Amino acid sequence: MAKPAILSSASAHGTLDARSIALRHAIVDALIGGRRGHVGSSFSLVEILRVLYDDVLSYRATEPKWNMRDRCILSKGHGCLALYAILADKGFFSREELALQCTPGALLGGHPDPHIPGVEASTGSLGHGLGLGVGMALAARMRRSDNRVFVIMGDGELQEGSIWEAALTASKYHLNNLVAIVDYNKLQSYGPVSEVLPLEPLADKWRAFGFAVREVDGHDVFALRDALGALPFEGDKPNILIAHTVKGKGIPFAENDPDWHHKATVDAEMGARLRAALEAA
Repeated sequence: MAKPAILSSASAHGTLDARSIALRHAIVDALIGGRRGHVGSSFSLVEILRVLYDDVLSYRATEPKWNMRDRCILSKGHGCLALYAILADKGFFSREELALQCTPGALLGGHPDPHIPGVEASTGSLGHGLGLGVGMALAARMRRSDNRVFVIMGDGELQEGSIWEAALTASKYHLNNLVAIVDYNKLQSYGPVSEVLPLEPLADKWRAFGFAVREVDGHDVFALRDALGALPFEGDKPNILIAHTVKGKGIPFAENDPDWHHKATVDAEMGARLRAALEAA
């Protein structure tokens, strides 16, 4: 099946347009190339990353270490295939690299690493991204720089105590240049978050930690643009956007199914199934 170009059209509310589907096809390229990968965790992230890199972040793909860039940390590093898809789309590296993911000598591995152009931090050991972001946001303030720091976390990741230590620090220093985003797909590797270790009332928890909170449909491109276009949300508070998403979004047979958190074997037949589901979306 032919791989579509990654288009620039906008998504309708709550639906997947051609661009969102094409970015998911790019993720399938990487899944087939590496013969493995986190399916559900990557597919829930696509619109969040799409809006950040299309409409929000300041960066130069040809100059990844440009000093005035906004920093974007994918703390839930196991969702890296979505990040790789958007970085390839933006020209940080060739799209051909996607099909080499996790092969010997390849640029792209199973978790983000700073040797990859556009990747700010090594992540995947969950719970550390927000602390890194706090440090970067403090450094930006000390430099009197206008660049912002965005940290994308998983919901299961919020069960790590280090997240809340970092949140306390962000609040203490009034880091309104820090933007945390939760990919709230309600599932972690082996079951519903509500059963493993419940997070609710999640918004109230972040408010209690001194954050300005917004909630949004994490697959609605227009709603994401509106929310992220209103930064900072509230004066001198750090910001958090709780993005309600669907694990495996775009693949009906994988949506809301923890069995699709990760697949250790992705063969051509499974790749064809994923592509066919996307084409029918």
